[in-house]
Amino acid sequence: MPGAIHAEGLVKTFGDVKALDGVDLDVPEGTVLGLLGPNGAGKTTTVRCLTTLLRPDSGRAVVAGIDVLKHPDAVRRSIGLSGQFAAVDEYLTGRENLQMVGQLYQMKAKTARARADELLEQFHLADAADRTAKTYSGGMRRRLDLAAALVVSPPVMFMDEPTTGLDPRNRQQLWDVIKNLVSGGTTLLLTTQYLEEADHLAHDIAVVDQGRVIARGTSDQLKARTGGERVEVVVHERERIRTAAALLDKYSLRGPGQGDTSVEEHMRKITTPVTGGAKLLAEIIRELDTDGIEIDDIGLRRPTLDDVFLSLTGHAAESAQPAAEEAAK
Repeated sequence: MPGAIHAEGLVKTFGDVKALDGVDLDVPEGTVLGLLGPNGAGKTTTVRCLTTLLRPDSGRAVVAGIDVLKHPDAVRRSIGLSGQFAAVDEYLTGRENLQMVGQLYQMKAKTARARADELLEQFHLADAADRTAKTYSGGMRRRLDLAAALVVSPPVMFMDEPTTGLDPRNRQQLWDVIKNLVSGGTTLLLTTQYLEEADHLAHDIAVVDQGRVIARGTSDQLKARTGGERVEVVVHERERIRTAAALLDKYSLRGPGQGDTSVEEHMRKITTPVTGGAKLLAEIIRELDTDGIEIDDIGLRRPTLDDVFLSLTGHAAESAQPAAEEAAK
């Protein structure tokens, strides 16, 4: 049975540029799918197709059980959308912005006021409720924009890079809001360039590059594709590097002599892929100590999602890509 968000073979072109090249997605109800990729990968175009802002050239999509192409008005009544830039009226107060959204959804004035007050409290904006939005900080505007998307308590939410441009404190606050939202049963599709954000919030991650989903899985599953853990050792004495490298190579994931162990002589650093976690790390430390090899640093490094993206695409997630989506703007 399809999830709360389901897409099959979405294709969208702008002139000679293919922004989407057969995107398939399925997001179970009450979960978060992180759509991860650089600018131009196809993330925003996917969101625009799923939220009826763009019509795909081919493919089909169902959101909240409603066919996006056949019943776009019904889809719009069932979703919330928070875009990359806060879409608030800066000459209205925070309270007025939320009440206006409620009335646009044909709420009674009293109901819209009550809902606005509830959301202002939830998003820590109550103290600024009667200030005009143009006096708000960037983080406050983002929270107000997200609150506006939730006025009608939609079962499905789309957030397109919601924390872009926010400082770490405001980003963490938005993460907390998003987690509370999902714990209440909302289904969320979240696009992001922030690898930590996808790692932190998403139950499942789809990696997008050049208009295609190139990998799908949990954060741990995707990280496992890069070969798992690595031990990194910084040797104190440069002349002991080769001895230490031979010792570490014995623990290499594929076995000694397979070329997995790398040496950066100028940094006195040795890296080798391993399996075994903290127990293995303790064993390596004991053996280095037994052999009299003094070290400045040692650690067990697990792959990041940036490592995953690099291994899947050959470039880092923040690398510049042909901006296929610029044509959609």
